[in-house]
Amino acid sequence: QVQLVETGGGLVQAGGSLRLSCAASGNIFNINYMAWYRQAPGKQRELVAQITTGGSTYYADSVKGRFTISRDNAKNTIYLQMNSLKPEDTAVYYCNVARLGRLYWGQGTQVTVSS
Repeated sequence: QVQLVETGGGLVQAGGSLRLSCAASGNIFNINYMAWYRQAPGKQRELVAQITTGGSTYYADSVKGRFTISRDNAKNTIYLQMNSLKPEDTAVYYCNVARLGRLYWGQGTQVTVSS
């Protein structure tokens, strides 16, 4: 089992910044990748950014140039630095881990961007 704890959400004005953190614990070996998803009210959950164990990254087009995913292997933690936030970034953000064919999810953290 892998446990994920997200922190860092909150309310911010458009143009502002937030940094989300996701700490992994438990059986953290053989993790294939870690990622951030988000789900806005009435919409499907969507992939925001992903980082592999090798450090390769992927970003959704909607966040490219504004969001940065990074990881601290010593702390088993990933981060999502979100800059130039827009009201359409408002959503619950979920940390996600893929390990040996299974997916694990955090509890989610709310990000609200006011116009």
